[in-house]
Amino acid sequence: MRMFVAVVPPAEVVEHLDDFLAVRRDAAAFRWSDPGQWHVTLAFSDAVPERGLDELDERLTALARRRAPFALRVAGGGAFPDPDRARVLYARLAADDTAADALDRLAAGCRAAMSGAGARVDGQRFRPHLTLGRLGRPDNVTSWVRLLDAYDGPAWTVDELALVASHLGEGPRRRPRHEVVGTYALG
Repeated sequence: MRMFVAVVPPAEVVEHLDDFLAVRRDAAAFRWSDPGQWHVTLAFSDAVPERGLDELDERLTALARRRAPFALRVAGGGAFPDPDRARVLYARLAADDTAADALDRLAAGCRAAMSGAGARVDGQRFRPHLTLGRLGRPDNVTSWVRLLDAYDGPAWTVDELALVASHLGEGPRRRPRHEVVGTYALG
């Protein structure tokens, strides 16, 4: 199964950023991400064995209990691999040093939980972000990054993790459909 563990921003945070982008979306050729699916991926696997789901659930439950809630907010923007030849436009996350460390440790713990449950975990470096849009071919998006750098969204308390199944091609316009299969309260 294709799955990820994520922090999902609350509706008011999503709405605030969505309102900021709404009047600007028609000015670019991005394939815009569905705001209802915005999330911060902490760990991803394209191969979670079905037999490992119970163990993954137990590991995520234990991990979440050991972690305290912390504050985050969406502020700024960026592009992968870089603004000059971007394929992905994203919103950055802002956090104080304590919260940034908590987010990094949470991501490392989620990756360990997936791996311990027998999943093949994506080994890319953790870069917390919300994917906003994708391009079919690399392009310069410096103006969009500058625009997003002016954005400063409301803070929220991260108090829950979500385990999400990603079903490729089953969403609108053959995009992935995300299904939350478990949630885990922090603290």
